[in-house]
Amino acid sequence: MLAINGGTPTRTEKISYGKQYIDENDVKAVTAALTSSHLTTGPAIKNFEKKLCELTGARYTVTVSNGTAALHAACFAAGIKSGDEVITTPITFAASANCILYCGGIPVFADINPYTWNIDPNEIEKKITEKTKAVIAVDFTGQVAQLNEIREICKKHKLTLIEDAAHSIGSKYNNKPVGGIADLTTFSFHPVKTITCGEGGAILTNDEGLNKILEIFRTHGITRDPNIMSKEPFIGYMEQVELGYNYRLTDIQAALGVSQLAKLDKFSTRRREIVSKYNEAFKQLPQIILQETIPESYTVPHLYVVRLNLKKLTVGRGIIMKALDAENIGVQVHYIPVYYHPYYQKLGYSIGQCPIAEELYESIFSIPLYYALTDVDVASVIQSVRKVVEYYSK
Repeated sequence: MLAINGGTPTRTEKISYGKQYIDENDVKAVTAALTSSHLTTGPAIKNFEKKLCELTGARYTVTVSNGTAALHAACFAAGIKSGDEVITTPITFAASANCILYCGGIPVFADINPYTWNIDPNEIEKKITEKTKAVIAVDFTGQVAQLNEIREICKKHKLTLIEDAAHSIGSKYNNKPVGGIADLTTFSFHPVKTITCGEGGAILTNDEGLNKILEIFRTHGITRDPNIMSKEPFIGYMEQVELGYNYRLTDIQAALGVSQLAKLDKFSTRRREIVSKYNEAFKQLPQIILQETIPESYTVPHLYVVRLNLKKLTVGRGIIMKALDAENIGVQVHYIPVYYHPYYQKLGYSIGQCPIAEELYESIFSIPLYYALTDVDVASVIQSVRKVVEYYSK
């Protein structure tokens, strides 16, 4: 597709919607790990886990190979088994629901708040049955879900609260860092996240019993702990006590994670600056609806999601996204409602069960947001968005 009116794009080089930032300190940290005596299961793992506990206030952290593994481990630790129901949002990456299926459970989708786009606590309450065992609350875009309300619901019905904080490392809820609030909290360290290990994830908890389950689960279900073995151990002896997985993070990744954590404050500040610039520009455009925020959430944003006011436009989202792509502005959709996917349709999930989420989906897409965006880049994104939506305005 050509730029609007066949004209020249706003910029000549493409801006991706998300991108990692790696500096010399990161390279040195990884190089040091590569030349150390441990490439995996070594001291860098413990150091990274210690740093995550210090950041969040959580008592325990277990690092794993990716954010999906973290969610799987959290569901396992929560005791999700065949036939158990777990409530989550449809506006999320599929892994937030797939992890329930991995344990034999049944994902149940609750609708979202129409203004914040996070799961609606009132809708959670409506979905609870005698089979419900847990809630997975997703911090969509980095804004923390309404944890006080959700925690009260979980306490009332004796449910485990899992916070999918893949988007929200560095965010705070009522001035308390994400990671030390829910029964189990999961992080992702994919390259488009605020900090990266290349791939990687973590589960955080304040519960010693859950922590022990998580540690065994990530290492094939195998333990060397004499307190839970069936016989007295000898040198080299180990026992498999659960059906676990090889979900270990490497020391190479952990070393990168520690180096990245040292930059979290400046990453967070820059992301918030960019969002402030976007909000200031787009609040003046009737063609765009801004995501609303709750006062309890100090948000370190992972995504900037544009919602189109389709009543003010002559075309749908698809044309707008193609036009922005032609302007060399990277765009992506976050997210297709999970139960729209063919696999979930084959499981019997039907469209129409979360109407607010479905309406949101038809009008949203993400624009570039990452630390290395320059002010010139940000101005180009704003100029392009304004140019496109005004061209297609009614």
